[in-house]
Order: sequence, then structure tokens, then C-alpha cells
Amino acid sequence: MRFLKKTKQNKTKPVNKLTCTIPLDTAKVRLQLQGKALAGELNAAPKYRGMFGTMATIAREEGAASLWKGIVPGLHRQCLFGGLRIGLYEPVKNVYIGKDHVGDAPLIKKIAAGLTTGALAICVASPTDLVKVRLQSEGKLPPGVPRRYSGAMNAYSTIVKQEGFTKLWTGLGPNVARNAIINAAELASYDQVKQTLLKLPGFTDNVVTHILSGLGAGFIAVCVGSPVDVVKSRMMGGGQGAYKGTIDCFVQTFKNDGAGAFYKGFWPNFGRLGSWNVIMFLTLEQTKKAFFPKDE
Repeated sequence: MRFLKKTKQNKTKPVNKLTCTIPLDTAKVRLQLQGKALAGELNAAPKYRGMFGTMATIAREEGAASLWKGIVPGLHRQCLFGGLRIGLYEPVKNVYIGKDHVGDAPLIKKIAAGLTTGALAICVASPTDLVKVRLQSEGKLPPGVPRRYSGAMNAYSTIVKQEGFTKLWTGLGPNVARNAIINAAELASYDQVKQTLLKLPGFTDNVVTHILSGLGAGFIAVCVGSPVDVVKSRMMGGGQGAYKGTIDCFVQTFKNDGAGAFYKGFWPNFGRLGSWNVIMFLTLEQTKKAFFPKDE
């Protein structure tokens, strides 16, 4: 992906993208955290149903502003994780393919570079993910029950004071797996989908191709990354001591909620990642054409 070179000059406006997609992310987290009915509540209907139903319920019960909970740590995450994963991808890919390589990079090397940069980036940015999920997971509380956190910075400090500094990396295992897989799926599949489309009659290197490639990359990323995304959300949002570790979370989720639980929040997740990928790759492609015409 030659268009990922010199990304320091690429202005993708992360604030605008995150503002548009954070309600979908909030809905996804609530659906992922929602388990089956407890004993004595077998006839109770799930509180959240579907992408739009979940957003409507949150807006009705907690106010529309609650859909944007977690936007501050979300911005922290995007600056750290987004910048590192994109900025490191090209150099790492070049290391894997070797300086004497000629032609397009093999798919396996693209995947390896995406896995590496996604894992490295989220190791740095994981605390921002934890705070984002904690804020998004707080629903409407009973009267007299105070919220755990008053805001993003308060959440960071409260977690450190009450749980310890290392607890900012709670859920790091599934978070690394999730972001490494999704990063590799996004970057590698975008290349492959675009290359495939360009071989079909009627397709050229234009906006339509970029949009379809971005949607394809987002869909593939959600398909392969959803199970670890659910586990990551449950470990981060379940509170201190909810799970003994990543494997325990997988086992408990499967035992209590079934295999389908690993794809809870699939559509809001695709709505978020699909639109995010379209905006990101479309912007990168247009930036390449504007600033690096020789790379065409």
C-alpha cells in the first residue's frame, strides 16, 4: 500500500470520524456486555435489541448525549493507536519483504505487517480503550447511586487509585488479539479487494472502487475480529475480578450465552468499522492523488 507512505502529512480529521461513529460503538459495547437473562428473569426480554433499538433505548433512558460517552478516551485512542498502526505499517512491511523485493508485496507479508503494527500500537493505547469501554458501559443508575467516573481523566485516575496502575491494561490479551487481527484484516483486505475490483470490467481506480474496498475491508475485519472484540469488551467492562483471564472469559461467555454471543453487536460494529474504513481509505486515496501524484 504505497499510499500509506508519509502519513504524517495525512489529515484524516479523526474528530469528525469519531463523532459520527461513537454512537455505533456505544451500542456495540452495550450489546456485547448484555448476557442472557438471570435466574428468575427467564421471561424478561433483553434490554437492548439490534443496532437502532439499542441506540434508541440509550437515548430514551439516559439522554441522547449518552451515545457519545467515551468520545474523549476514544480520541486519545485514535491519536495513539491510529497514528501508530498506520505510520508503522509501511516500514514494518518493508522489513518483512526485504529491501531487494520487486513488485507487489505478498499477501502473507501484508498480513504479518498488519498483525505486528496492530499489536504494537494497542500495547501503547490499551488504557484509552479500557476507559472508553468503562464509560460506555455505564447505563442509567438507580437514584442515589453515584457514577463510578465523572469523566475520562477522572476514570484514568480512579482506576489507578482503586485498582492499581497495571490495571489500566486490563484485557490486554484479547485487546492485542482483536486489534492485531482487525488491523491486518483491514489493511491487507483493502489491498486485495481493491486489486480484485480493478481486474473486473467497468472498475477503475476511482471513488466507487475505494468505497467498495473500504466496505469490504470493514466487513472482513468484523467477521474475523468479533469474537475477541466481545471478550475484550466483557473483560474491560465487567469490573474488577469479573473474569480470571482471557480464556476464562471465553469459556464463561460460551457457557452462559452460547456461541452466538461472540457476534453480539455485529451490525453496529460493522456500521462503525465499515464507515470508518470508507472514510479513512477514501481520504488516504484522495490525499495520495493530491500530494503524491508520482505514486500513481
